[in-house]
Amino acid sequence: MRLRTVLLLVVIAVIAAVLFINWQALSAPVKLNLLLTVVELPMGMVMLGLLGLASTAFATYVGLWQGTVMLDYRRQAKDLQAQRALADSAEESRFTAISSLLREEIAQLTARMESSLEILRGELRDTESAIAAQLGELDDRLERLHAGPAAAGTRVQAQP
Repeated sequence: MRLRTVLLLVVIAVIAAVLFINWQALSAPVKLNLLLTVVELPMGMVMLGLLGLASTAFATYVGLWQGTVMLDYRRQAKDLQAQRALADSAEESRFTAISSLLREEIAQLTARMESSLEILRGELRDTESAIAAQLGELDDRLERLHAGPAAAGTRVQAQP
């Protein structure tokens, strides 16, 4: 239990004990002046009635106040839930936007890489053709050089 609840129960128990012990004095009639008339009533009962009336008024005030607080709490909880849903929706749309942006970037990079690979393959083919042509030319020269000395012995040319 909370400390306030325990304290309230202790105070109520002390008041009940005082009332029980002094019941004779509380129920003794006394003359009470009500400005317009004088009435003979037990003063303890009048005071007990006033205490009950004040307690009832206080309990009603606390109940109304607590009801107002609970309504305000529920309204704020609904507002908070709506804001949370709005934030989740915004976050989801940001994730969707980032995802589509990343997909586009990956597609562009893939296209650029494919284009670069095609260019590289073309250059590689050109280089291969050039090397093959140079090798063919060198092969022809070597064959001429090989065939040249044998033919040079049979054929004499005058050189100035």
